[in-house]
Amino acid sequence: MAETKQIVMPGDLLDPSLGKPRNGAYKCGENQFCSSYFGIVQVSDQFVDVVPFSGPYYPRRGDKVIGKVIEVGPSMWIVDINSPYSTLLHMNDTPWRTQSGDIKKYLGPGDYVYAKVMSLNEIKESWITLKDVGLRKLEGGHITSVPAPKVPRIIGKGGSMVNMIKDATETRIVVGQNGLIWIDGTPDNVMIAIKAVKMVEKEAHTTGLTDRIQNYLKELKGE
Repeated sequence: MAETKQIVMPGDLLDPSLGKPRNGAYKCGENQFCSSYFGIVQVSDQFVDVVPFSGPYYPRRGDKVIGKVIEVGPSMWIVDINSPYSTLLHMNDTPWRTQSGDIKKYLGPGDYVYAKVMSLNEIKESWITLKDVGLRKLEGGHITSVPAPKVPRIIGKGGSMVNMIKDATETRIVVGQNGLIWIDGTPDNVMIAIKAVKMVEKEAHTTGLTDRIQNYLKELKGE
């Protein structure tokens, strides 16, 4: 049976011997820290984080995200990045030589982009850009999603988990920090990759997951 990591509720005390509390914790007494979330305790280096099981995505400057164009204006696109707040992409922040009033031919409603959060304003609107290495319009492929807090587990340490799924299924995978995931390949391999991603999402709070996903992929492929 898979070993489960420590699960905490909001207000639960964190064990000070595990390290210095960082994300997902607050000071709740003299030399005491409590969990801010319902989630799992994650220990790394000298720090302890509480990773929430669920919750909305709040953009941060520098995040790489996948977004869906929902509206086209004269000089910018409104993009849904799975956040409670609006996100904008200006024509000057794309690699194309666009002209005002003629941008729909480059990106239209329903198109997806892999972009970077460039800035945020005081009302939490974000601006994204396609002007960086690897950023682009996503052509074809299939979009699936996981809760944004599960993204680090999908990626794995140094990209180990997502690379294992890519190699085993011979697919191309782009993971947005906002929880949207683009997968491209043959239909059968895309479905296998999605099933593996969903298993990681479901069992993100357990240990020994890499080995189980590896065996699960072999089983799905009939090896």
